[in-house]
Amino acid sequence: MIDFGNFYQLIAKSPLAPWLETLPAQIATWQRENLHGQFKHWYNTVEYLPELAPYRLDLLHSVTAESEAPLSEGQRLGIEKLLRNLMPWRKGPYSLYGVDIDTEWRSDLKWDRVLPHISPLAGRTILDVGCGSGYHLWRMIGAGAHLAVGIDPMQLFVCQFEAVRKLLGNDQRAHVLPLGIEQLPELNIFDTVFSMGVLYHRRSPLDHLYQLKNQLVKDGELVLETLVVEGDENTVLVPGDRYAQMRNVYYIPSALALKNWLEKCGFVDVRIVDHCYTTSEEQRRTSWLTTESLADFLDPNDPRKTVEGYPAPLRAVLVARKP
Repeated sequence: MIDFGNFYQLIAKSPLAPWLETLPAQIATWQRENLHGQFKHWYNTVEYLPELAPYRLDLLHSVTAESEAPLSEGQRLGIEKLLRNLMPWRKGPYSLYGVDIDTEWRSDLKWDRVLPHISPLAGRTILDVGCGSGYHLWRMIGAGAHLAVGIDPMQLFVCQFEAVRKLLGNDQRAHVLPLGIEQLPELNIFDTVFSMGVLYHRRSPLDHLYQLKNQLVKDGELVLETLVVEGDENTVLVPGDRYAQMRNVYYIPSALALKNWLEKCGFVDVRIVDHCYTTSEEQRRTSWLTTESLADFLDPNDPRKTVEGYPAPLRAVLVARKP
């Protein structure tokens, strides 16, 4: 079973200490009642991985770990086989001792778009909502964050994070907890909160924005990245059964409408800092994700549309402050 004791100890004497009033009981319930049928297999995979201490670790430009002397081919293949037991890998990429995890998403491209527009992360305590395998957590640490905490209820992603962490020398500067944002108390303690690729999956998007706001300190910064559509401040797409083959897409506003939503929730200094269409360079099928990806979700006769006839995926980044 994944041991969260190190995290509890880490926050016990920090401003995050009030979280201990609810968190251990939630984790205990998760461990007792909510484990996926494949969890034991995933957990055993993490256990079988060697705990390596990188001789060279680059989290600033990538997530890359190297040993002083190259691993033997047998060692490298053994690590790769174990990591492939945790497929599909969606967020990355990772380069770990000669094993290159070519994930579905080139999350480094998103990070390069986001980082120039946000407050410096040095010394900050950060929450990343819907963090997946934790790729961006490591990049936050590389940018100088004091502590990066991710939450994601998908148990495979938690195991992927633990696998990477083990290969990074059991680094304790980043943690992933198997929770959704609705399970967090109003902590009001994080300097920066990221929500990237989450809002369109929420049935009540304004409730999500309030939940994010309730995690921030005064003057804390929200970094919001999500699907949008072209249009004015009144434009919102409400897809039918599916959008780009995804069932759980509820509301896709224009960037201007989203700016209004943030202001309605009490955020200030709201800025739209990036707009771009998702390309097959950024999201694609690889040997680490062999199921359908972006190319399968677009109209083969008109890539400006999804297979359902909606506008193709357009993403925006907005930055806002809690007053």
